[in-house]
Amino acid sequence: MDLLTLDLPGIPKVASGKVREIFDLGEHLLLVATDRISAFDCILPDPIPHKGAVLTAISAFWFERFGFVENHVVATELRDFPAVLQPFASQLAGRSMVVKKARPLAVECVVRGYLAGGGWKEYCERQSICGLALPAGLAQAGRLPEPLFTPSTKAASGHDENISWDECRRLVGDDVATQVRALSLRLYEEGRAYAATRGLIVADTKFEFGLLDGRVILIDECLTPDSSRFWPAAEYRTGISPPSFDKQFVRDYLETLAWPKTPPAPALPAEVIARTSAKYREAYERVTGRALAA
Repeated sequence: MDLLTLDLPGIPKVASGKVREIFDLGEHLLLVATDRISAFDCILPDPIPHKGAVLTAISAFWFERFGFVENHVVATELRDFPAVLQPFASQLAGRSMVVKKARPLAVECVVRGYLAGGGWKEYCERQSICGLALPAGLAQAGRLPEPLFTPSTKAASGHDENISWDECRRLVGDDVATQVRALSLRLYEEGRAYAATRGLIVADTKFEFGLLDGRVILIDECLTPDSSRFWPAAEYRTGISPPSFDKQFVRDYLETLAWPKTPPAPALPAEVIARTSAKYREAYERVTGRALAA
């Protein structure tokens, strides 16, 4: 069942993001990943089948794998959800998590291992990424000498903005900033090493952290096609923008339209929806080695 929006009678919704609906369960929160997709900071009108299930299942896989960092997961299986949620089983199954309530940090933790996207554009202009100087002569999609931690602010709408390390420390404090930088780099390195065994390159990714009783914990999603740039290793080469397991089909289609990239967003053709859905499912299968449950 495709899901664009969700209300659960009797259970308060506390937020509705670009993809997720968040409900208050008292001690915990319920995160529901819909099949919404956004591009150019606009939510599109069509669902992408299986997208919410893919995001939830990939995150659950990584959360379980990364035992060295505490995360927010309480339950990912419907049978372990509170009784109050059981009447909504058909809407929640496969796309939901019960999570701990943490206070999200005011920064997003981006790690870049390759020259791609906006990082490549800045490198061409200033030989840097997010103000961090880099050697001359690097190629598009080339591997960086070492992964870079490039934090950004969280934008309620529009694009997040890159910030300096000093600004990151100012926003969250020296101790927390140092912790999340170290954790982000380790998560990326371990995720990249595992993905390589599955024939994937993790070019860059974004993590979010929160505070729970003074402890830093990993929250939101983890190494998904929405938060990361995955490239198939077999098709990787420098000097181009390699194909990726994300919403690129959607972006490419929208770029062909005379659309000003402001709401309302246009409808998507069936072929674009199908190809995008297939890419998300393939990402899950490549990462985990398992087929996505129907």
